[in-house]
Amino acid sequence: MKTDPKIYLAVDNCFATKRWTKPAEWMNLLKSMGVCCVEASADNECDPLYMSQEYMERWVREVRSESEKTGVRVANLYSGHGTYATLGLSHHDKSVRDRIQREWIKPMVEIAASIGAGIGFYCHAFSDFTLQNPAVYRETEADLFARLAQIALHCRELGIPAPGVEQMYTPHQIPWTIEGSKRLLQEVYRLSACPFYLTLDTGHQSGQHKFRKPDAYAIDQMAERCLKDGGDPDSCWLGPQTAYELFVDMIRTSDEKRAGIRERILEEMNRYPYLFADETDSDTYRWLEELGCYAPIVHLQQTSGASSSHQPFTEEYNRKGTIFGEPVLRALEKAYHASGNSEEGMPPKCGEIYLTLEIFSGTSEMNTAILRKMQESIQYWRQFIPEDGMTLSQALKNLDK
Repeated sequence: MKTDPKIYLAVDNCFATKRWTKPAEWMNLLKSMGVCCVEASADNECDPLYMSQEYMERWVREVRSESEKTGVRVANLYSGHGTYATLGLSHHDKSVRDRIQREWIKPMVEIAASIGAGIGFYCHAFSDFTLQNPAVYRETEADLFARLAQIALHCRELGIPAPGVEQMYTPHQIPWTIEGSKRLLQEVYRLSACPFYLTLDTGHQSGQHKFRKPDAYAIDQMAERCLKDGGDPDSCWLGPQTAYELFVDMIRTSDEKRAGIRERILEEMNRYPYLFADETDSDTYRWLEELGCYAPIVHLQQTSGASSSHQPFTEEYNRKGTIFGEPVLRALEKAYHASGNSEEGMPPKCGEIYLTLEIFSGTSEMNTAILRKMQESIQYWRQFIPEDGMTLSQALKNLDK
């Protein structure tokens, strides 16, 4: 069993979108910053849904040519905002699901294979209609798992060893909880017999706290606030719409009937377990400790924990941030050595991890400011990954010097 993966520092070229768009441009920029591994975002002019096949073929040729010149390689391809903004692989219309799989996933997998890269993506979401109907939810989830299994099989056939889907942080974008992520990995591996993994993002634990299941006491407190202050029940998370309807009845009825309605709310919430998170789902380091060994890509962004804003690792943002190099590496160490991470049915632990800076650029942000924050972020993480391909144990030894 793999316990000592190789670690690489990579940069997602989404920072360069609409600015430095040719492979020669972003490769040379990153080379000058001391980066040899790139995650190529579909947003940076390599999305087969928007680009012609002829263009994509030229893009591949330029990537190969510039990689030879610069020594910078595309380690992974990744989806961008285009496919993220749709229901995609979980669309209510099968023809749309088929098209995303056939005309986006399949070409991207083939492009990745042609340049020796891996692939990760996120291109699905569950509509509210789906979330409000447990039977529909189960059907949609099963269809998604089956499609991910097909993708895993196609990747193995083309020699891509570690494809994966990104974890998110709200109920309509699975996987968004630790247990839900484990279940997805187990189901896809069971269906395909092919390794399939997660991308963990260090800012994607910012939403789960909003979706914790209230207990009876919390529901009573919500009702009291609404009765006393005219509070808005929509500010409380009760899960399904049916629970909200019962809550409205609860605050409108007599005192002696409230307890009975509250119990009905609790029963109703239990019918929708997929709408609720646990406290640990809000903890970035807990995710890394439990699932880091199944994450060939870890997206690095600085965050205060309040939002997923893809901030840089500059001195200014680090002062307010929660993501730091040493605890990230320590959490990964726990993932590889904890016996609890060897659950039956999980794929093999990853042999390589790309710690990948995914830092966004503002529309009105000046180019010089973008490059400065990227350089400073890279310098920060080079303290912990001074050499690409070093083992996790070597990186940890450096911390103790």
